[in-house]
Amino acid sequence: MTEERKVPTPHGDARLVTRRAKHPVAAVVLSHGAGRGIDSPDLLAIARKLPTHDISSYLVEQPWVAAGRKVAPRPEVLDEALLAVCDNLRMRSPLILLGRSAGARSSVRLARRVGAVGVVALSFPLHPPGSPEKSRVAELTGARVPTLVIQGERDPFGAPSEFPPGTDLVVVPGADHGLATPGSKRQVAPETQELLARTVREWVQRLVAR
Repeated sequence: MTEERKVPTPHGDARLVTRRAKHPVAAVVLSHGAGRGIDSPDLLAIARKLPTHDISSYLVEQPWVAAGRKVAPRPEVLDEALLAVCDNLRMRSPLILLGRSAGARSSVRLARRVGAVGVVALSFPLHPPGSPEKSRVAELTGARVPTLVIQGERDPFGAPSEFPPGTDLVVVPGADHGLATPGSKRQVAPETQELLARTVREWVQRLVAR
């Protein structure tokens, strides 16, 4: 069953799309990046598949997107809005945060604060393109909860080889920051969507079974 509602935050209403599992063993809160909202194919594929495996999904559209604005606000504003949504949920199942790009940064920053047991970071922006010296690795490792990074092989915001040793990392062959692969016309190919949904589902299942 899919539900949609608005959730008040200090920066306007967020849009929350919920797909509840019948017998949830976990709940995943998914947040988007600065490029587009919760209609991105990768997030949709994950959110739709999880409930069929007893994992509820909660897609969070930030207030700036819900209001029709084109430019993302400061990172602290993104954090405050996501925090407000998580506080509103009050779920009983183990919570996992999943974000793509800017949403991944918010997820690792907020994980312990919201009581998440894990984080999935899609296309984590390890540094601005061409500026590896401006590393955000401390932000990633600062999550202090189990964290899975899913990164495109050709991501200019951080190639897989740039992540620190020991990172739980899944590489999407040939993919860029948007997880598009050659020949996919800058879209997330169906096979990539399947890979993402399966990878996230299996990782979450292992995490909550510990």
